[in-house]
Amino acid sequence: MATGEAVLASGRSVGEGDRLGHTARRAGWTRWMPLIAGLVTTCVAISGTTASLSADEVATYGAAVARPLSGLWELVQRIDGHFLPYYLLIHVWSWLGEAEWWLRLPSALAAGVAAGFLADLGRRLAGPRAGTIAAALFAVLPSVSYHGANARPYAFAAAAAVVSAWALHRVAEAPTGSAGWKRVCWYAASVAFLGCTHLFSVLVLPAQLLAALLVLPRRTFLTRIVPATAAGCVPPAVLALVGWSERHAISWIQPHGPDVLLKFPKHAAGSDLAGPPLFALALVGVVILLRRSLPWGVLAGGWLVLPPVLLLVIDALVTPAYVDRYVFVTAPALALAGGVALGSVRLAPVPFALVCVPVVLVAALLGLPAQADYRQQNGHYDDFPGALAVIRARERPGDAIVYGQSRLRTGFVYYGRDDLPKDVLLKGPGPAFEYVERSDLAEALAGYRRVWVIWRGTKQAGLTDTKIPKVAAVRAAGYRLSTAWHSAELPGLTVALFQRARGKG
Repeated sequence: MATGEAVLASGRSVGEGDRLGHTARRAGWTRWMPLIAGLVTTCVAISGTTASLSADEVATYGAAVARPLSGLWELVQRIDGHFLPYYLLIHVWSWLGEAEWWLRLPSALAAGVAAGFLADLGRRLAGPRAGTIAAALFAVLPSVSYHGANARPYAFAAAAAVVSAWALHRVAEAPTGSAGWKRVCWYAASVAFLGCTHLFSVLVLPAQLLAALLVLPRRTFLTRIVPATAAGCVPPAVLALVGWSERHAISWIQPHGPDVLLKFPKHAAGSDLAGPPLFALALVGVVILLRRSLPWGVLAGGWLVLPPVLLLVIDALVTPAYVDRYVFVTAPALALAGGVALGSVRLAPVPFALVCVPVVLVAALLGLPAQADYRQQNGHYDDFPGALAVIRARERPGDAIVYGQSRLRTGFVYYGRDDLPKDVLLKGPGPAFEYVERSDLAEALAGYRRVWVIWRGTKQAGLTDTKIPKVAAVRAAGYRLSTAWHSAELPGLTVALFQRARGKG
């Protein structure tokens, strides 16, 4: 009998040991999951940095790298003042290099931070499975590959949105006492960080405030969350005033109607194939989360849908402002809600991985065409190396070059350095992104038989329309079109060679 009891006791001990070991391994995986998610997402993003810098990225280079600190300060007093925090970061970062991948690495790291905090936020809201899948979905979004390999602040905005939501959940866990105050201070700092990345990123705050109102006692909400949010909004409020005084910088944006919201799933996911099904999956996740916990369901749902709606309201009532990259801040919510939906699947005969892994793979496959497109040399829609290759293939000694928009000069100087035709119009740098140029184009071209003219836009925009006045001026000076090349994407770059007949000029 004693032997049998010992055997039974031994059996229980072994079984308990197995369970404890499994629990320990699971806890270890959960602890390391945010770091793994961050590293994987950063690697995915950095793999897309082979594309040419876009015109906006060239603006980052021109503002934060090519200028001394005094020049940057002079620039932001005229344009892009609301980007000052990001420009300062890149200015310091560029002390160690100016290569494409290096200028884009901060965005890739920011995408990794977003994925890591998203994994932990998903775990807190719906369990480790939801957090793991949310991070996986985020990593395979084409929009993450694009903005994570883009020398602009939008990946930082997405990261700040996740960090602020995570910080709010931490406040809800311990809203009172000294620990609560520390967490409230961290939340205020995260709100300030959010507003310093991009002005329209603060459109995620209404969802956070509504969730806090529902989950916290009214007194705690009024005495801690409201003041913390107000304090955090001071830096973005200052930047907003600066941005309003410089709103001419977005005068190119056209007004939009409500129909633009139909494209929102594509804008958030970065793919017209992956966007709609992922958005539908996310809506299912929001409903599940609403049933489990109303406040956090409101947070996820509001984070997903309110920014594009509010941006459209601003577009209609204040100033045209709806641009697809401004709603990338919702991409983490898309992945988070999708992770909640898949993490809630409970099919007893079927292992969890056999259900969720194929879904993530399908999402990745649907986004594969967009992923491949973003990684082409022209993946960011401005192929500066391709344009330079066209010039170098037919360039001759004594050629001149004219830029249809003077700011294009920065991109060609970045890629071509000193190996370019004679820049006959350049007088010096201007106070903003444009350059000071000679106005007497015909006189500047005197003695030059061949001139390369480059403009941003289609061939038709320069050759048949009047949108590029310098093309008309070159023609008026006696030059005739010899050849023209345009990059594959719109608006893209056009390179045209004009020649003067022998014996003229």
